[in-house]
Amino acid sequence: MAPPVSQAEKAQRFRALHASDSAFVIANAWDGATARIFTRLGFAAIATSSGASAATLGKLDGQVSRQEALAQARIIVEATDAPVSADLERGFGDAPETVAETVTLAAASGLVGCSIEDATRDAARPIYELGQAEARIAAAAQAARALSFPFTLTARAENFLHGRADLADTIRRLKAYERAGADVLFAPGLPDLAAVREVCKAVDRPVNFMVGIPGKSFSVAELQAAGVRRISLATSLYRAALTGAIAAAREVHDHGTFSYLDRNLTSAELNEFLR
Repeated sequence: MAPPVSQAEKAQRFRALHASDSAFVIANAWDGATARIFTRLGFAAIATSSGASAATLGKLDGQVSRQEALAQARIIVEATDAPVSADLERGFGDAPETVAETVTLAAASGLVGCSIEDATRDAARPIYELGQAEARIAAAAQAARALSFPFTLTARAENFLHGRADLADTIRRLKAYERAGADVLFAPGLPDLAAVREVCKAVDRPVNFMVGIPGKSFSVAELQAAGVRRISLATSLYRAALTGAIAAAREVHDHGTFSYLDRNLTSAELNEFLR
């Protein structure tokens, strides 16, 4: 049996993926089984999804505590030898010190990266003022640099997910987060490939693109040509799984039939993925 992969080695592998000339897809898992399955399918890195993680607890995105999020992340980390990065929302607090503490706790949970967003979860002011947002990323970056391995910090500019379709301000924010020490930059919800290209040209750090919005998701080849280095899948795989589960449950409830069994993995096939 091969020895376990150390956290430092995972961290180095994760950094190397971002330094490649090719884009890579990071698969968003929501439990130990999906982390193991996606790794067996060949994905080189795993991410969590705040939305999927919340849903597994019967909650909405944004309703999960830091303790709950990190407990789920630890389960995922322990299920795979692939590097794991977590979606840690806004860092579970407004103050830069809280965000820094979240990064330190994330590393202690076995993670080798995380993302921090500039959305406030306050409908009256959905996006942090730029100075505060930049200070939060700077604190996170300082905490990451204090670790004994290269923890990859992703900074998210959330304008397009909160009704602020302002590409110039989004780029201004990403450049500020780059100056503050973010290793990867991310603006979810970009409307088209032209906007993706503009973002990638404006910054010097690797850019993550989020697949998952119909009409605003593009192929790996298109995103790579636009300059993207990492492609995440948000809740899309989780929603795909629930789509199948809901269809099967409706068949049973509404029709009393079980044709979904013909499309299912067998127990033996599932066990082989988990072995």
